[in-house]
Amino acid sequence: MAGESAEARAGAGRLVSGMFWNALGRGLPLLLALALTPVLVAQMGLERWGLFTLALAMVGVFGIFDLGIGPALTRAISERMTQGRGGESPALVGTALVALGGFATLAAAALWFALPALVHSALNVPPALEEEALLAFRILAAAAPLVVVNAALWGVLAAHQRFRAANLVTIPVSVMYYLGPVLALMAWPSLVAVMLVLVACRLANTLSYAWLARPVLGGMRVGSPRLVLPLLRIGGWMTVSSILNQALVYADRFVIGAVLTLAAVAHYATPLDLVMRMWILPVAVAQALLPAMAGAFAALPAVTAALLRRGALLVAALALPACLVLAGAGDWLLGLWLGAAFAAEGGTVARILGAGIFFSCLAYVPNALLDAIGRPDATAALVAAELALFLPVLWWLLHRFGIEGAALGWALRAAADCAGKAWLAARLYPAARPAVRALLPGLAAAALALALTAWAPARPLAAGLALAGAALAAVLLLRALSPEERRALRHPREARRLLAA
Repeated sequence: MAGESAEARAGAGRLVSGMFWNALGRGLPLLLALALTPVLVAQMGLERWGLFTLALAMVGVFGIFDLGIGPALTRAISERMTQGRGGESPALVGTALVALGGFATLAAAALWFALPALVHSALNVPPALEEEALLAFRILAAAAPLVVVNAALWGVLAAHQRFRAANLVTIPVSVMYYLGPVLALMAWPSLVAVMLVLVACRLANTLSYAWLARPVLGGMRVGSPRLVLPLLRIGGWMTVSSILNQALVYADRFVIGAVLTLAAVAHYATPLDLVMRMWILPVAVAQALLPAMAGAFAALPAVTAALLRRGALLVAALALPACLVLAGAGDWLLGLWLGAAFAAEGGTVARILGAGIFFSCLAYVPNALLDAIGRPDATAALVAAELALFLPVLWWLLHRFGIEGAALGWALRAAADCAGKAWLAARLYPAARPAVRALLPGLAAAALALALTAWAPARPLAAGLALAGAALAAVLLLRALSPEERRALRHPREARRLLAA
């Protein structure tokens, strides 16, 4: 693939295929996790389950130490491939892996020595479980560098747009990530057994990614440290943006706990966790967009702008129907899942968040363009400004309207984040301005439909507003399609030709 043109890498078929396989790779394990969670809780008991969730959180936090190298590698390799500089990739990958591996090993060693104090003092671990917890956590800490290595290897595969192969090897490993602990606990009811299974899964992931990336890794070598400096700069800004974004995602729960009660936290956080599952869709699209945009933005601005437009339309088409259902009937769905008493407290929150998650999903598309053109610093600055503004607004809304006010604040921030990233994309990459302008009427109609549907006091009225709003948004969004894309919708043969391009 080293000699492919930017046009070929940015084709509609590549985008749709990449999105499909990325969604499948994330969605199937998630469904399995939802099904097996009650089984694991019953097998482990509440105390071991609590430790297990803390261990998974520790692995998630450790992912910060990849310094954003994964997507930075995707961008750098994609750009080199379309510029005829693919021969530089082996040295770039080798140097990045050595730097990352060394940094991650030091971080893992620090965690290893800090764990006794964490287990014996910081965490309220029952005495009977302390030794088991310490050994289990140390096993996971020792294998933590695999997390950052996997992120880098995924970045290599994404640059080569090998999403199908990468997800085909990831899915069975991810299945065992949830099924393996269930089987291990049948033979050895210990947290240590669970951690050994998780480590084996991560190692299998590393080996499978390395095998798929062997065309690049075969000539891998360590080059000058200067090779990784641009990666560290761009990846560092991506990491800062990610950390700030995580702070935004979780800050409201702590503020609610401080201002209201822990019960209020549960009634707010549960519907929020539910609606955030929709991020699977835009993440899948953004992962497919990044290598295509990174390879095309310098030489093919019109193609890059078309990718932005198509990506936004794809996310809107996938997310809007589900968001309208959540905005109109989120309280009813919450009642089906957790009962009428829970829905009475958190149902309005679910409806408001169901409307807001649409903008959070859509923001992934301009974010991918900003990463592709090497401007994650602009994204980080925007998220920092949001954090500074959001917390005082959240505090006021909580005191005035309770958890429904917090949900409204979250939805408004998501809309502001989406608008801010779209504005930055148009400002920093002028070729994207016509695409952003073409999308505005349809997205404005979608926003109005979501707001009215979430506001509607009766379910029949909400259904009517949702249907009317969806129809208006669809008509306006169809106008953002190019003539070729409209013909493809009317004629299946044209659609197949467009996807094959």
